[in-house]
Amino acid sequence: MKDKTCCFTGHREIPIDQLSIVKQRTEEYIRRLIDKGVIYFGVGGALGYDTLVARLLLTLRETEFNHIKVILVYPFHGFTNCWTPAQQATYNELLLKYDKRVCISKQAGKGAYLQRNRHLVDFSGYCIAYCTRPTGGTAYTLRYAQVKGLNIWNTATIEPT
Repeated sequence: MKDKTCCFTGHREIPIDQLSIVKQRTEEYIRRLIDKGVIYFGVGGALGYDTLVARLLLTLRETEFNHIKVILVYPFHGFTNCWTPAQQATYNELLLKYDKRVCISKQAGKGAYLQRNRHLVDFSGYCIAYCTRPTGGTAYTLRYAQVKGLNIWNTATIEPT
């Protein structure tokens, strides 16, 4: 099943001048994977890149690829409580459209985010990322994906890593 599954990881903030190219590269990589037979796409539900990816996948599913499945893997119930009302509204709008929702932990905390990221990687054969720095959760997740042998594309670089 891993050969039919892709996960995503990325920063919460994408500079406005990078947004268009990151979205374009992400869509290009998704289309390549769909051509290879990937049908399951797991997203983490965070702000920034995760939200961009969720919107993109849901649009692709609605317009061209109705066979793909978009899966939300979130760390714990209430992880959006500190978000702005507008951010929460976006999350709730997307929440209704996922094909499946997986809650990783019953307890809130930093560990739940790490568990979520490892879960996304552990069930995937591919990873598409937006990573511009060597530290933080996204960089950790990419290193974990490399150790696990996933095929990785970083939309912040020109060539697949």
